[in-house]
Amino acid sequence: MAIVQYWGTGRRKKSIARVRLLPGEGKFIINGRDIDEYFGLETLKVIAKQPLALTNTEGKFDIYVNVNGGGFTGQAGAIRHGISRALLKVDPELRKPLKEAGFLTRDPRMKERKKYGLKKARRAPQFSKR
Repeated sequence: MAIVQYWGTGRRKKSIARVRLLPGEGKFIINGRDIDEYFGLETLKVIAKQPLALTNTEGKFDIYVNVNGGGFTGQAGAIRHGISRALLKVDPELRKPLKEAGFLTRDPRMKERKKYGLKKARRAPQFSKR
């Protein structure tokens, strides 16, 4: 008998998260490490678990995530997006609450490119009168 698993891909900034939900007791593994070990800040753990808390599915699934690119905040947002997409495959009825909370919307904000003659995207070199 095949094990039922649900996949979801989440993205934010430069981060991409491949999320796999398996029916289980609530393990949360990110890149082979436990969520508490992976994310130092409590806020990032809360962000990643938001879709589960909203849909009352905490503890019902084991979550395995492969995430790369970007920083920790972007990765937490990508994981949230991926979990939300995977939960839709579990139960399409969850679409309305997830959509209203904004978890299914891919955050389109990206880092602006550096322009020539500038130090960063908008930061001009310091002006010198002499």
